[in-house]
Amino acid sequence: MVMRDLRRLLLLRELAERGTLAAVAAALGYSPSAVSQQLALLEKDAGTPLFEKAGRGVRLTDAGRLLARHARVLLAAAETAEADLAALSGDVRGTVRAGGLQSAARRFLIPAVARMIIDHPSVRVEIFELELEQALPGLRLGAVDLVIGDEYDGHPRPRPAGLRFAVLHAEPLKLVLPAAHPLAGPGGPVAVADLRTDIWAASAEGTGHHAMVVGTCRTLGGYEPDIRHRSNDADVLLELVRVGAAVALLPPLTLPVGDPALAVREVAETRLMRRLAVVTRDTPPAPALTAFLAAVTEQAATAGR
Repeated sequence: MVMRDLRRLLLLRELAERGTLAAVAAALGYSPSAVSQQLALLEKDAGTPLFEKAGRGVRLTDAGRLLARHARVLLAAAETAEADLAALSGDVRGTVRAGGLQSAARRFLIPAVARMIIDHPSVRVEIFELELEQALPGLRLGAVDLVIGDEYDGHPRPRPAGLRFAVLHAEPLKLVLPAAHPLAGPGGPVAVADLRTDIWAASAEGTGHHAMVVGTCRTLGGYEPDIRHRSNDADVLLELVRVGAAVALLPPLTLPVGDPALAVREVAETRLMRRLAVVTRDTPPAPALTAFLAAVTEQAATAGR
C-alpha cells in the first residue's frame, strides 16, 4: 500500500514542489540516489507509473501528480495529529524554526528567543535571517515553522494557499538623507519628486523593499530611481547614506536614534506604510510554536513605544 510510509509521500510532495531529485536531496539532506530509491519503492507500492523521464531528470505522470495532491493532505493531517497529541500532553518541547528579515529578527525574533529560554527551556529555537520570498517554499513544505516578512503600500504580497498571515506591526516609511543634503536643513517633510537626481540605496532586486522604492519613485516622482547600491542589510544602507553616497526610504525599526550624520524626514506627498506579518502554515500549531508565537507577538506589541 502506498500509505505505509509517510516519508516516501514526503519525498513525492517535495519532488512535486521542487521539480528535481537533486533539489529534493539538498532540501532534506539525502543523496539523490537515496531519494530515487525511495521513490522507486513508492512507485512499486502504487502499482502504476508515477514518474517518467524528462531529459536527465524525471517528471510526474498524471498518477504521480494525483498522489502528490493526496500526499499534501495526508502530511498536513499527520502534522495536525502530532500537534494535537503534544497539546494533549501539555508538554511544551520540540523545535521551532523561525526566519525573518533583519529588522524583524533583531527586534522581534531574538527577544522572543530570550523569553523562551526563561519560560520554555525545553524548546529548541533556530533563528535565521531570510527574506519572505526565499522562505515561503520552505514554510509551505515544513522546513520552516514561522517567517516574519514585510509588505508595503501598493505592493501586496501573494497569499499562497495553506499559509496564514497575521499583521504584527505597522509603521510609516521615512526618507533618510545625508545630514549635508540640501533638503535636509529645514527639518520638514521632503518630496520624493525632489529626489529625482539623487542616487538611491535599496535592498536587492527581487525583494519587496526594492520593488517599493522603484514603485514609489515612479508613482510619486514620475522617474526611475538611480539605484546604484543594493543590500539587504539596513546598516549597510544607512552607512551609504551617512557618507553621502545615497538617499534611502526605510522603516523606523531599522533606524538608529539621534544619529547626527542622518536626516530622517517624512514623505511629503503621502503616508507610506510598511506592515510586518508573521506567516505560518494553516494547520494547528504545536505547543512549542504557540508559545513562540506568543513571545513574538508580545515583542511586537512593545515596538515603537
